[in-house]
Parts: sequence; C-alpha cells; structure tokens
Amino acid sequence: MIIYRCKISGDELFSDAFEPMIVKEDFFYEIEGKNISVSNKIDESAIGANASAEEGGEGTEDLVETKINVIYSHKLQETSFDKKGYQTFIKEYIKVLLTKIEEEKGKEAADDFKKRAATGVKKVLENFKNWQFFQGENMADGGMIVLMDYREDGVTPYFWFVKDGIIAEKY
Repeated sequence: MIIYRCKISGDELFSDAFEPMIVKEDFFYEIEGKNISVSNKIDESAIGANASAEEGGEGTEDLVETKINVIYSHKLQETSFDKKGYQTFIKEYIKVLLTKIEEEKGKEAADDFKKRAATGVKKVLENFKNWQFFQGENMADGGMIVLMDYREDGVTPYFWFVKDGIIAEKY
C-alpha cells in the first residue's frame, strides 16, 4: 500500500486504494471518492459485556451515518476560505513548495512548477464557490489544502491534491 502525505505537514492525505489517480492541469492529482455507510454499533462481546446475563441493555440506538471514504479514511478536517483568503494561502503555499522544489530538483524544475501553478490556481478560482476545503488530521499551518467538489450527478465527490506537494510512502 502507498500512503500519500503532505510534503510540508507530513499529514496523511490519501492512499493508492483510491486509484485511478488522474492528473489535472498538470498540477493536481484527482481521485474520486464514494459515499459509505459507517455504523456506530459497538460489539459488546469485545468489551466483555453479555446482554443475556445482564439486566437489559441501556437501550442505545445504533446509528448509521453516511461519510465520504477519502475524508473518513484519512481523517481529513474541513476548513473554509473566502476567495481572497484562499488566494493569500495558495500564494504562500506555492512559495514554500517552490523553495523545496528548487532545493530538491533545481531552478528549471521550480520554474516549470511556477508556470503549472498559475494554470492550476486559475482553474480553481474559476469555480471557487463549488469547492470545499480540507486539511490533514493535524490541521498544520502551511499544510496542503485539499479541494473537494462533486461531479455533475451531484452525488460523486472528487478531490484535488497539489501533486508537487505530495510524498509517497510505501508500506
């Protein structure tokens, strides 16, 4: 299994369980999510309870919630931005990534990233009102902001991750 982490914060963002991974605008990885049902039911036998030997249960009701698998599995935390706030954030985020890319791959790679970033950010800003924003579990300052929108069917979520801001770890 491959876990994809934020290069800056180290937070887990997604895994190879969500392939196929598509590259959008040569700047983002796109993966599709699914709605899943998550139960809060407790297996009482796992905690030493025996309903037949005790006086009735507490009568707790088992709930089933609908979650999005990518958010649920990787504990992404929702955050919010207005357009100006996002532009301020992404400008700073790109600046930090540019420095890392230049250190790791050289000036030419950093210049290429800068061009791709301009195109990618422009694409996000075109439909800004449609996006929902998420961060990794620790909500670290400066970490990647994950973008989520829905397909035309209004049901199927998809996510965009800045591909140069990701490191892959094989487990």
